Amino acid sequence: MKAVCWMGTHSIEVHDVKDPEIINPQDAIIRITKTAICGSDIHLYDGYIPTMEAGDILGHEFMGIVEEVGSEVKKLKRGDRVVIPFTIACGNCFFCKDNLWSLCDNSNPNAHVAETMYGYSGSALFGYSHIYGGYAGGQAQYARVPFADVGPIKIENDLSDESVLFLSDIYPTGFMGAQNCNISPGDNVAVWGCGPVGLFAIASAYMLGAGKVFAIDRFPERLKLARECGATTIDYSDDDVIIVEALRDLTGGVGPDCCIDAVGMEAHSSTLVGVYDKVKQALMLETDRPFVLRQAFMAIRKGGTLSIPGVYGGVLDKLNFGAAFGKGIHMAMGQTHMHNYLAPLLKSIEDKKIDPTFMISHRIGIQQAPEFYKKWQEKEAGMTKIVIDPWQDTIANPVVRVMERHSA
Repeated sequence: MKAVCWMGTHSIEVHDVKDPEIINPQDAIIRITKTAICGSDIHLYDGYIPTMEAGDILGHEFMGIVEEVGSEVKKLKRGDRVVIPFTIACGNCFFCKDNLWSLCDNSNPNAHVAETMYGYSGSALFGYSHIYGGYAGGQAQYARVPFADVGPIKIENDLSDESVLFLSDIYPTGFMGAQNCNISPGDNVAVWGCGPVGLFAIASAYMLGAGKVFAIDRFPERLKLARECGATTIDYSDDDVIIVEALRDLTGGVGPDCCIDAVGMEAHSSTLVGVYDKVKQALMLETDRPFVLRQAFMAIRKGGTLSIPGVYGGVLDKLNFGAAFGKGIHMAMGQTHMHNYLAPLLKSIEDKKIDPTFMISHRIGIQQAPEFYKKWQEKEAGMTKIVIDPWQDTIANPVVRVMERHSA
């Protein structure tokens, strides 16, 4: 099969690799019909997530058709159409039973690596380094899905693949980012970053009762989409705009009730402090650029809530934690507990409360993936979300390939 492979920092290639096979009786094999490039994949492209190995298959946003199931899989059968959550959960450990799915104790075979860095391991993730399990990702024509009775959600309607694909990650991630704010009716919410997760966080904040949402970014196409979601936008590239002061003015001097950092470890700033972060990160003197966190700590109102769906990987520098402590703010963060959101958010799409396709700017074949990783990383104008058809522009016949694998 063809797959998008990480070959090193800023090096992505499409290779012909061996088709996945059933390893565990709880596995399923999925023929992937749609997948996508996520903003957090760029952290891998830029080399900021450790334990990647040349040849690793990327991608954690994918869906498709069940082609084969292990002997212990009871809920899926060949031909089922499914979306796969990016977090891998066993369904039986303490954390899964407490609905803390992204903290699963049993899905990461490399838990000892994560424990060395973080004290304990969270769940495994598809296509996201060996610290998170080393599982092959979904930017490919097929994928092996472990714990197949636990994760995948069946799509039993006529919605298009693109309408439901983002249930694999960014829609639930944006929704949990907003839900973690404990929004009260009429609250003011500030969202840093109008990429896909930020846009879903904006839409979700309004679903949860926010009064006003303030969206912070610098790219015109993203700010336009944020306004279409109902947000008041702030372009931080405008030299006359100081974010903390702007948010103070927009909230009558109080500050936002809730702040959402949908940017994470590669926050951009052209200020002296932003340049300092980039240099230290390049020299591996810090792993993350926490510029957004610094602003959020200062901007949020006293007693407010800071939600962090943006990915952080390690050590931060020059973070005014005294501001967070002195103002008594609440913080909530972490990988998305995907399994809590699949069914209710699917229903929100079925009920036409949201059309997740609004942010798609590019539709490509798998052979174009390396080019578009570069374009996405360089923030090419007009680029907001990239969807991949892994069978487009290839000579492979999926029916033949399935037959070949089954006969092997």
